[in-house]
Amino acid sequence: MAVGSPPTVRRRQLGRELRGLREQHGMLAEDLAEKLRCSASRVSRIETARIRIAPGTVHEILDILEVHGAERARLVKLAREADEQGWWQEYTDRLTYEYSTYIALESEAATLRVFQPALVYGVLQTERYVRAVMEQGASLRSASEVEAKVQARLGRQPLLQKAGAPDVHVVFDEAVLHHVIGDRDILRSQLHHLVGLSRLPNLTIQVLPFSSADLLAFVPGSMVIMTFPDQNDGPVVYLESMGGDLYIERPEIVQRYVSLYERLSAQALSPKESLAMIESLAKTRRSTKRTSVPAAR
Repeated sequence: MAVGSPPTVRRRQLGRELRGLREQHGMLAEDLAEKLRCSASRVSRIETARIRIAPGTVHEILDILEVHGAERARLVKLAREADEQGWWQEYTDRLTYEYSTYIALESEAATLRVFQPALVYGVLQTERYVRAVMEQGASLRSASEVEAKVQARLGRQPLLQKAGAPDVHVVFDEAVLHHVIGDRDILRSQLHHLVGLSRLPNLTIQVLPFSSADLLAFVPGSMVIMTFPDQNDGPVVYLESMGGDLYIERPEIVQRYVSLYERLSAQALSPKESLAMIESLAKTRRSTKRTSVPAAR
């Protein structure tokens, strides 16, 4: 069950600006909460984008902070835009808060740098591959939960070709190209799909060969580094693990992951070499062995 409402970039921006205005006004969160007749924790959740905020509430806050004119109009407009529901919110009652948050941020990213050690990156998966991945853990979920996850994954597919699509750079461990998810026909079809997608101008695919496996000792698992159109929205590192999802925003730690990603990319095959490997495997794949791996984002 989702808890709260996943933050969009616009809601993060709105919360940040409201907090800045409150601090400029010399007001504590507790003082603002008292004037709004709510708890200080609610003010905190507004400023950290943990909950949706109605334009009317923004008007109340701006009245208290004595913000008028063009600045007020801009913030109220931002509140209306931030309150718009994304396509994924149809499924949030059956998706975790962390996953809903990831989809919300991914949908508004300007760039995505992705490393996947086990599975094809979700946005690049075919429907058959998606269903095979989700069915692996079907015994642990209800049929409706499985279908919600399938539809949420498929709903992300247009990301690469939408207006204002992000630049996406994906590095796969070579093992991804050998893991048979479902059956060999599903994998072969998935590899052919990657070949077709590689023609998109905003997508770069690289393969980290087995010969560079020593570098994997320093990689915590799958990771995504997201940047956003507004430079005030700093980059976010998303890490997925069996222990839970983690979002990192501290600049000095983000930089460590950026450096690690650059090392992975430097040791990976070039995009041209990577494409040649994927094409070759798509033609020669013969194994029918099934592989069970985590459901990568």
